[in-house]
Amino acid sequence: MAKRVIWSLQAHINRKEILQYWNERNKSNHYSRKLNEIIENSITQISIFPKIGIPTDFENVRCKTLKDYRIFYKVDSNSISILSIWDCRRNPDKIEKLL
Repeated sequence: MAKRVIWSLQAHINRKEILQYWNERNKSNHYSRKLNEIIENSITQISIFPKIGIPTDFENVRCKTLKDYRIFYKVDSNSISILSIWDCRRNPDKIEKLL
């Protein structure tokens, strides 16, 4: 059974910024829509199979990689909290501040 998914404010902001970046860069929303669909499909997979992601150094926090991005999420007994969507091309030292 799929767990309930809760999006953090940070994750909402991350997704919006990523999609907005691609809209502006490509002067089209075609790639952004495709990327958003990939994100949504990954979140669905996570909700059904919470252990699909790689464990991190943070307690109960896992990470699922898709393309150049990582979805960081926390697994609780009956829900999944999406903490952040991270662009892997950014400075990795900054991710600790988001988690």
